[in-house]
Amino acid sequence: MRILPAEGVGRRLALAQLANALGDGAYLVSSALYFSRIVGLSPTQIGFGLTFGWAIGSVVGVPLGHLADRRGPKGVSVLLAIATALAAAMFLFISSFPMFVLAIVLYACSQAGLAAARQALLAGLVDKAKRTEIRAYLQSTVNAGLAVGAALGGVALTFDTREAYLAVFVLDTIGFLAAAVVLRGLPSVPPAPPVAGEPKLAVLRDRPYALIAFLNTIMLIYMPLLSVIVPLWIVQRTSAPHPMVATLLVLNTVSVVLFQVRVARRVTGLESAARLVRYAGLVMFGSCAVFALSGLGSSMWVAAIALLVAAALQVVGEMMLASGAWEISFDLAPADKQGQYQGFFGTGVAVARMCGPLLLTALIINWGTPGWFVLGGLFVAAGAAMGPAVAWARRTRVAAAEAV
Repeated sequence: MRILPAEGVGRRLALAQLANALGDGAYLVSSALYFSRIVGLSPTQIGFGLTFGWAIGSVVGVPLGHLADRRGPKGVSVLLAIATALAAAMFLFISSFPMFVLAIVLYACSQAGLAAARQALLAGLVDKAKRTEIRAYLQSTVNAGLAVGAALGGVALTFDTREAYLAVFVLDTIGFLAAAVVLRGLPSVPPAPPVAGEPKLAVLRDRPYALIAFLNTIMLIYMPLLSVIVPLWIVQRTSAPHPMVATLLVLNTVSVVLFQVRVARRVTGLESAARLVRYAGLVMFGSCAVFALSGLGSSMWVAAIALLVAAALQVVGEMMLASGAWEISFDLAPADKQGQYQGFFGTGVAVARMCGPLLLTALIINWGTPGWFVLGGLFVAAGAAMGPAVAWARRTRVAAAEAV
């Protein structure tokens, strides 16, 4: 199975993603311990800084995406990749809580804007019929890069020295600089001139698109499951061996790398995309149900098998959701406003990462088995509502075109 797309724009975009994913993977694995053990920040300070930073990042994603529309997504992508590299370099010199918050805010804002600008660049350079497939290749590449980067971060954790942690931030800095170099070599996309009488941030007035983004955000609540909730569930509620945590993460990563493109090829338009999101909700419900069953009984092997089945269903639902959501977010965004629309749609990731752990801890860890079924019900409801929401958005666009 090919991980990179064929030679051309898609491959260059994937290489840019791979470059920064390597550093990101190492950063995600080791940064919290660096800030705690080396810098001396408390868990509360780290948690507040990360939440505050990503909250600001989720807000600025739309205006930075709008900037990409107006100034051209290539140039803005390059500048934001460099800004992210500078933020990563700032981690080398952190010695206080205020410096930590400043660096995290710059890091999160630059990453959020870079994601929006890069999506707009993809939309401008890749044929409409190929966007979802290329986006799937990018996701596979990112997962492969994160996995390798996480292994490098694990080496830093093994040494557990200041120098080892600083090497991680140097790697992250170099990764984003390399991404900037690759992005700079791509063809330019002409900036979209403003239209007289239109609001600058039109996406904020697009109610159907806002509903679609909201439904997608609900389904993205799955994101903290394997990294935060399932490890706690395994330790506190099941008889499975603790190393199952790593096994499930590897299963998820390898599955996305190998099969995301294949799943994305099932999407041929808005109807198939909405249908795939609906199926994703049903598959995620099945995953939640099996996760709930893993906490029943005392057999280590039964619990381990249940967890493997649940994780397999979860990653299938994840890939189906991603493939459908990419098509919907691109297809319903005006061609001259892809940056701001992708920035708005991308806020769902930040919201899921911020609110998901707290919500899922209360729902699953504190409530137990019933919480899994409530979560599964949310996935089914959001997935089922996506079809009518997409149909509403299509009607508004047809009506707007007829009124011109």
